Amino acid sequence: MAERRKTRQITVGKVPVGGGAPVSVQSMTVTKTADAEATLTQIYALAAAGADIVRCTCNEQEAAEGLAIIVPRSPVPIVADVHFHYEMALAALEAGVNGLRLNPGNLRKPEEIKLVASEARDRGVPIRVGVNAGSLHPSLYKKYGGATPEALVESARMELAYFDEVGFEDVKISVKASNVPVMIEAYRLASETFDHPLHLGVTEAGPPPAGLIKGTAGIATLLAEGIGDTIRYSLTADPVQEARAGRQLLEALGLRERKSLDLIACPSCGRAEIDVIEIARKVQEALESRSLPLQVAVMGCVVNGPGEAREADLGIAAGRHKGHLFIKGKIVRVVPEDEMVEALVAEAEKLVTEGIDARLAAADAGAEREAEEDRMALFETRGSDVNQAAQRIKMIRKTVANEQEPQPLSG
Repeated sequence: MAERRKTRQITVGKVPVGGGAPVSVQSMTVTKTADAEATLTQIYALAAAGADIVRCTCNEQEAAEGLAIIVPRSPVPIVADVHFHYEMALAALEAGVNGLRLNPGNLRKPEEIKLVASEARDRGVPIRVGVNAGSLHPSLYKKYGGATPEALVESARMELAYFDEVGFEDVKISVKASNVPVMIEAYRLASETFDHPLHLGVTEAGPPPAGLIKGTAGIATLLAEGIGDTIRYSLTADPVQEARAGRQLLEALGLRERKSLDLIACPSCGRAEIDVIEIARKVQEALESRSLPLQVAVMGCVVNGPGEAREADLGIAAGRHKGHLFIKGKIVRVVPEDEMVEALVAEAEKLVTEGIDARLAAADAGAEREAEEDRMALFETRGSDVNQAAQRIKMIRKTVANEQEPQPLSG
């Protein structure tokens, strides 16, 4: 991971963005904002899934009125999404929102942009300049021959010029595109051009799994380069999936403290003694609902499983109709195969409550010995050299020796 790019810091509600603050996760409600109760229900679900900031559309007066009810009851800061009507931005500010998102491709009159910026400045409310390749100003599209990275960055630069005229600097920037390579290059250029915090996203990525792949390809690439201060997956799906994916990505990259399950599982092979895919599915279903911040392994082989997953907090490896339950690679008990999932879940809950040292101390006497007996029995059944490595090594040495022998000179 590259060192994170240094940016200015803004604050959205109580969430700092940029300036070395933890990368934050955003998502957007899909309810009608005018329906305050339905929108709040979704906001709480998004917050529980890992969203730090939530955006709601403000496209009509009723939506702004809904925001007035939503904002004080929300567990996370609320950003109003405004596209075409500057009056809706002003109304959202009156509703008490914690941030605005303006699309410079849609809100184009300089006097209106500057009026909104002035009002936001006076209230201490930040604005995201949300450039989108799909709604680029026609003049920029013509100038650059399309929605190029240069065109996207130029659009943000033009918007900032209007903000500068009224002394407004509390800004973050996004330059989103649905084309992943364009998105990546646009953000790289933006990081070289501005010192404002950047909001990352691949817009209109589509439904999972393809949408998740595209979003991850763009967002993770930039985060690994040290670019990005806040992120959003744009999926054609329940927005809870967006928030969960964002949180899991940051945890996987080591950019946020683990608060959710990290399930690792072998891809299965001929050595597997169980249906690894099905067991992993059951484990994930059981543990995700409990929101346990653990790395858990499901391995199909007792011979290599505990060693290969020794860094996991907790794991299970199957063999001879038994499950070897291990903590940090140490076998703590052996259970019948049909009790593996239940035993793993019970141990996970105890591990979170009591800690690793206490659970290692509570290991069953004789568990390691029984596990070793199972491993040796499998070796005897299948052989310790299932790939016939010894014979292959002899052939490799013979081949290399023959190639290295001096060859007779020709006539």
